[in-house]
Amino acid sequence: MPDRSDTPAQPFGPRQFQLVLLRRMADFQPDLVLDALRALDADRAEMREANRRWQAAGRSPRSRGAAARYRSVLGEPETDEPRRVGDLDCRALRWPLPLWPDLRLEVLTAPGGAVWNEWLVRAPGAPGPGLRTVEDLLPWTCTVDEVARAFTPARPVEGSAPTRWRLAFTAPDRAGARHEVIAEFTWGLLQRLP
Repeated sequence: MPDRSDTPAQPFGPRQFQLVLLRRMADFQPDLVLDALRALDADRAEMREANRRWQAAGRSPRSRGAAARYRSVLGEPETDEPRRVGDLDCRALRWPLPLWPDLRLEVLTAPGGAVWNEWLVRAPGAPGPGLRTVEDLLPWTCTVDEVARAFTPARPVEGSAPTRWRLAFTAPDRAGARHEVIAEFTWGLLQRLP
């Protein structure tokens, strides 16, 4: 992999944003992250630097707000649709990301543009995984909403950091035995069953 330590910072775009997502996932799936870094022709130092820049931009007093930041990094969304969540009217903005062609980054914004939620969801029309047993729950194959729909009733459990979620539910194994499961997600993508 090329050494980028002496090169000036690249403009922050979709490639760097994918590195931000990978930085959070590296805590759970280092081998999958290494494969993804190779696919992006990136290294761990570049991943850490992208994450540092993303975090610094969010804390900057000149920050334009989270929704505007996503647009400046990822361009105009592929879709921008109204959505009602409970009593809240919001907008669902979605962007494609090359590392996960069957998924979209979905950002839900409240009236006024504040970001309410941000995670990976299945792209419209893309087939999701068949989730019937615990063995079907493989890292990076399914999203929070897919697992919640497949194993009802699922209940959210507080995550360990921002952009991390956990779901608790009961699921059978292939032999039919039922198990209490807590699944951990980062950016909405399944990472592990602890």
